[in-house]
Amino acid sequence: MKKIFLLLTLLLTGCTGIPANIEPVTPFDVEKYLGTWYEIARLDHSFERGLTRVTATYSRRDDGGVRVLNRGYSAQDKAWKEAEGKAYFVRAPDQGYLKVSFFGPFYGSYIVMELDQAHYQYALVCGPDRSYLWILARTPHLQEDIRAALVAKAAALGFDTGKLLSIPHD
Repeated sequence: MKKIFLLLTLLLTGCTGIPANIEPVTPFDVEKYLGTWYEIARLDHSFERGLTRVTATYSRRDDGGVRVLNRGYSAQDKAWKEAEGKAYFVRAPDQGYLKVSFFGPFYGSYIVMELDQAHYQYALVCGPDRSYLWILARTPHLQEDIRAALVAKAAALGFDTGKLLSIPHD
């Protein structure tokens, strides 16, 4: 029984950690972060594979958490795909470290590791390990020098930026 409990605990909490040498943005203002973000680039995963025009829209939940609505277009299916989730702060609400769930009790880390702190116009986000990485912006296109700086930071932190996919928004 103890082994089953330990395994269940690991499954439910094992994906909410932070990769080594990654620091969440502090201070972080969730009110400024709310709204729509465009996916500029990402490391590929099955849940987003083939999607273009991807956006993430964040809004407040009644329980104090954050509603997450991810949306992307599948050219293969000629249809929009949506996934709704919920997110909660893992530590403090002034730190860009949340856990997000799209299926029941299973959560994954959402770590804002770089952010335009002045205007909240771009962000670099990772998940529980270095296979998850997103570059987000408030507009469908990001200035190339900013994009290059975010890619360089991710590469310096050990992400395989050679595998980043640029996401079209046309």
